[in-house]
Formats: sequence, C-alpha cells, structure tokens
Amino acid sequence: MGLDERSPINSSTWDWDSASTAEAWKHSHNYVHHTYTNIRGKDRDLGYEIMRIDPHQKWNPVYLAQPFYNLVLAALFEWGVASHDLDFEAIKNGEKTKQQLRRELKGMARKGREQITKDYVVFPVLSALAATAAEVAAETVRENRRSKVGGVWSKARRTTSRRSGGLVGTVSNVLEGGAFQRTYKSTLKANAAANAVRNVWAYAIIFCGHFPDQTYTFSQSETDDESRGAFYVRQLLGAANIEGSPLFHVLSGNLGYQVEHHLYPDMPSTRYAEIAPRVKELCESYELPYNTGPFLTQLGMVQRTILRLAFPGGHPRPKPGPYRGDDTEQASTNGRRTAASGANGSGPEQPTDGVRVSMPDDED
Repeated sequence: MGLDERSPINSSTWDWDSASTAEAWKHSHNYVHHTYTNIRGKDRDLGYEIMRIDPHQKWNPVYLAQPFYNLVLAALFEWGVASHDLDFEAIKNGEKTKQQLRRELKGMARKGREQITKDYVVFPVLSALAATAAEVAAETVRENRRSKVGGVWSKARRTTSRRSGGLVGTVSNVLEGGAFQRTYKSTLKANAAANAVRNVWAYAIIFCGHFPDQTYTFSQSETDDESRGAFYVRQLLGAANIEGSPLFHVLSGNLGYQVEHHLYPDMPSTRYAEIAPRVKELCESYELPYNTGPFLTQLGMVQRTILRLAFPGGHPRPKPGPYRGDDTEQASTNGRRTAASGANGSGPEQPTDGVRVSMPDDED
C-alpha cells in the first residue's frame, strides 16, 4: 500500500529534527546520493568531500588529519551534514550562484537557530520552571504541615509565614535557593550530552551502512548507459546492512537495513525487515552479494579504512562472494566472509576490478 499526502509519516508534512534544511537534504541525499550511489566523482557522500574512504580517491596531504577530524565529525555530525549540503565543490567551481548560496545559508542559519533555541533555551527554561513550581508546591505543603503542629507555636508560625509573604515568600525562598538555575544548567548539560550521543550514533549507523569493506564503488565510465536493472544492482552493492535485534533496528531508525533502503528509498522504513528475506532470495537467485555484518564488525572496518587511507596508497579490500543463504558459511553473520576475491579486490563473481553485471533487458 502506497503513501499519500495524508499519511502521518509522509516527510513532505514534517521536518527532521536536525540542522539540515529540508530543501538541502532532499537535494543532496534523496536526489544526488540515491541517484549516483557510490559513483566516484558524482556521489558527494563518498567521504563527504573531506575524507578518503576509497583507495581510488587521489591522496592529498590534508587526509593525514582525517583520523582526528573524523572524531570531530562524529561529535558534530548533524552540523557536518548541514555544511556538506552546501556543496563547497559547486561553490568553488562557480556552479552555484551567490543568490542560491545566500538562500541556503539563510535556511541553514534558521534551522541552526531553531535547534539551538529549542535545545539550549526553551527546553531548559521549561524544565527549570516546572522544577521550580514543583519545589514551591512541595515547600508549601511542608509549611502547611508544620503549621498544624502545636497550638500557640503553630499560630506563631502562621503569623510569621503571613508576615514573610505567604506563597510569594515561599517562591522567593525557592528562587533564592537556586532551584531555577540548577535545573536550567542541568537540563542544558543533559541536552548537550544527548545531542553528542545522538550525533555519534547517527554517524556510526550511516558510516556502517556505506563504508565497510563489503561495499563497492564505481567509476563514471562503468555506469555509462546503465540499464535500470544495473542501477538496482549498483544500489545493492553500494550499501551494507548492520545486524541486530528488533530494538537495535528501532534505535537506528531501521537504517541497519541500508541495502533495502537503497533499493526502495521511498518505502516506510518499518517495512525493511519484512522485505529483507525476499531481497536475499533475489541475491541468491542471481548470485549477487548481500552485504551485512554485526555492528562492531562493520564499525571496525570503517575505522580501519579511515586510518589506513589517511596515508598514501591502499588497495580495495576483498569483497564477499555471492549470497548462498543464511545457513551457509558465505552468509555467516560474524563478518568473516572467506570467499576468495577477484582481481584487484573485486568480488569472486567479477573477473576484473569494479562491477560488471549482465542483467536481462528491461523489456524482458
């Protein structure tokens, strides 16, 4: 069943809670990345223009620092993605007009202002007000209880309380005690920590789905005159899944099914687990790889690649062979796929570097 504009999860009716504008994200991710997936020189998500994550990329001395700014990118991932959406290469080459750049910068500034205001002003103030109100209420209850204890003593306390201002005095005492400031600061710190955790988690999920050893990259000449069937094969080979429990997939927004996401990007992510077995069947029928592995294995591969390719040289890592089913060694979930690779690190079903798959004509 398809989605329409009335669907509550239709992204045309809401915006992501991130620094990227909807316009920039739809262009850089929905169009550029999902159209030119892993085509070197066209897919700007290959290293996000600042990292060397494929040995075919020309080495530059600036990449020596990528193990360090990789950590910065992880901690500030949403802001890195928002900046990446500006497309600095297009700006440098004069392919983007100043008017367009100003519009995008204004949009990014607006989203950034909204994010900062929400996380570090509005929510801390709301939580501080709520905490202050709760403390005032609790202190009022304590005062009332104390006023009921003892005869003359309680009357004296009530008289003293009235003289001190009653509720106003209680509020003043609570504020003087620093309840508002303490809660504001603690909420601000908690939001900063939560955003850092969210950024690192998003970074890990995205990088594990795109840059582990199993994924292929493609030259532009390899994709010239690409048929529709070959387009889907490229989507299949250019992505990798992350294995985990149902809870893991909920926490990752179901992007652990990156293969299914690239094959069917407009499908609700909650359906990916449902179609994954059918995708595996197709891989087995056509003797194609089904890239997948445990989270820590995938993440380890990515970090190893980032460290190695910070230096000159490097070679493509061995690729997995054709998918043979979940109960075979080829489909082992421990990440140690032992099929021999083809020439120059290509998959065993490929005679040369790169991927050249003969697909049936679209008419068939």
